Amino acid sequence: MTLPTADSAAAPRVRALRLAVPPVSALLRPRLIAVSAGLAVAVFLVFCWGVSIGDYPVSLLGVVKALVDKGDPGTLLVVRDLRLPRAVVGLLVGIAFGISGALFQTMTRNPLASPDMIGLTEGAGTAVVAGIVWGWDSHVSAQTLGLLGALGTALIVYLLSWKRGSTGYRIILIGIGVSWICSSATDYLVANGSRFQASESIGWLVGNLNGRTWDQARPLALALLVLLPVSLLLGRQLRTLQLGDDVAAGLGTRVQTVRLAVLVTGVGLIAFGTAAAGPIAFVALAAPQTAQRLAGTAWPPTLASGLTGALMVLVGDLVAREVIPGTELPVGIVTGVIGAPVLLWLLTRANRAGSGG
Repeated sequence: MTLPTADSAAAPRVRALRLAVPPVSALLRPRLIAVSAGLAVAVFLVFCWGVSIGDYPVSLLGVVKALVDKGDPGTLLVVRDLRLPRAVVGLLVGIAFGISGALFQTMTRNPLASPDMIGLTEGAGTAVVAGIVWGWDSHVSAQTLGLLGALGTALIVYLLSWKRGSTGYRIILIGIGVSWICSSATDYLVANGSRFQASESIGWLVGNLNGRTWDQARPLALALLVLLPVSLLLGRQLRTLQLGDDVAAGLGTRVQTVRLAVLVTGVGLIAFGTAAAGPIAFVALAAPQTAQRLAGTAWPPTLASGLTGALMVLVGDLVAREVIPGTELPVGIVTGVIGAPVLLWLLTRANRAGSGG
């Protein structure tokens, strides 16, 4: 009988490490690079297209010139001061929602785990609506209220799911319950507010880019400037979680620390995005799954998920503005119509795979 050597005993661990943390050449796969580049080009084209349409039409070339501070004064005024803030908010919100969804789905190893499903967007929405109904919005910005609401909701979900550590499964189940509580609280606030407050709250709750200004774009841009690099840096640690908590801990990953860092980062992204444009439905759920299938990866790629989310929001805003001439629908209505079939498909696929409960 041959006794196992130290090298042979360590072989399974080495193989697991190679699976969880592939080399740089494996991460920079041609397909992923091509998909990311294609998404970036598509986002830029749709972004310029959205800025070009309106009562005062501007050519795509005119939009590009205005973006680099060239063109006649009238075009510069229309593009940079009137239309650009809306497009920038849509772009940044889509990136924030897409990346946040990718973080949560990768952390929990569940395609249904998105901020929409575990109560974070509802918690941010409840806080902002409370500010509108109770008059806090005159003293505290929507961004601050949204951040506090999302952080508070995340803390509740994390604490309730804690039992010698937290697991993705418990986070999802408890998050769904907390989501319904927040939705009920929001309905109560809207029902007890004035007619004007109710109208303002409902218009915001469906997800809306109408009337967005630089006041909403700047805080979100600053948040992404900090949280986007953090999200990319967490990717290596998240890949080890794909092997399960026990294996990840055996590989030296501080599982609960990583999970908490992902939770805080994802909450920050969804909070600032929700505060800027409202809880735009299904973007955080559908964008990572779409990006994963386009790129052919084992988990939702972070950057590609953000670009897919931006494309979804910008295309949804175009459809919302053009589907009924003379009427600008909230973008959340369009993304909800698109996202609902995606949710049904994910549920059906999970049941067929035997993981749907």
